[in-house]
Amino acid sequence: MTGPLTRTWRPPWPVDVAATLAPHRRGRHDPAYRTTPDGAVWRTSFTPDGPGALRVRGRADLGEVEAFAWGPGGAWLLEGLPELLGSEDEPGTLEPLHAVVRDGAARRRGWRIGRSNRVFEALVPAVLEQKVVSQEAWRAWGYLLRRFGEPAPGAPEMRVPPPPAVWARIPSWEWHRSGAEAVRARTIMNAARVAGRLEQDAAEGRLRSLPGVGVWTAAETRQRAVGDPDAVSVGDYHLPGLVGWALAGRKVDDAGMLELLEPYAGHRHRVTRLLELSGRRPPRRGPRMSVRDYRAF
Repeated sequence: MTGPLTRTWRPPWPVDVAATLAPHRRGRHDPAYRTTPDGAVWRTSFTPDGPGALRVRGRADLGEVEAFAWGPGGAWLLEGLPELLGSEDEPGTLEPLHAVVRDGAARRRGWRIGRSNRVFEALVPAVLEQKVVSQEAWRAWGYLLRRFGEPAPGAPEMRVPPPPAVWARIPSWEWHRSGAEAVRARTIMNAARVAGRLEQDAAEGRLRSLPGVGVWTAAETRQRAVGDPDAVSVGDYHLPGLVGWALAGRKVDDAGMLELLEPYAGHRHRVTRLLELSGRRPPRRGPRMSVRDYRAF
């Protein structure tokens, strides 16, 4: 195995690598994402140049970010490092109207909304997370990557998400074993057949034109793939209650959430993420969403 490619980047702002990359993690056992005790974050991706693995670590003492990359896609990953860590984001244009938002922005100066520039790769786990608890979706994601993803260059214990052509050919029984029912499987397979067009145009309308992709899935995809600071995850099970409790002291539905977020147009996803990072949650009084195991059906 040849040695890794390296890059040192000096951003003009403090960078919280872990917080910025955290949305790309799909559970504690995600085979495409891991953290190490020294604070480094590892990610794998099937890039336009092929599979690659990226190791990123922030060095606050030096004001820099160090990165190593392996595989045919390594150079592509290093080239996109600044965007992945939010170089195109503009958090300074946010005008906080609530103390909780203002305090969150002040505490999270190193957090930014980055972009992976891999649309289909962000879409697949978003589809798996549709209308199910995270545990169920992450189990399916892990199974499918370990079954169909190749060992990551430089980190063979990790897996690289398969390219679209592989997703399109996954047989029905493997989807069943993963715990993903036919509707979600069909949505991913159909998207895989037009993945090239999605990489060229990830507009919300384009994503929602795909059968099985609604506003929630499109928003979750755009947040990660293109760093959209305004993409609101409408239809989320927990988000309206969190936003309503933080901004108005009461739980609201999707319509109420959008009304509360309207003054933050252009930054609505940023605000919801800041509220999530604040740790403030409404009291739990209703039943939790149950875990369903489609493998038993």
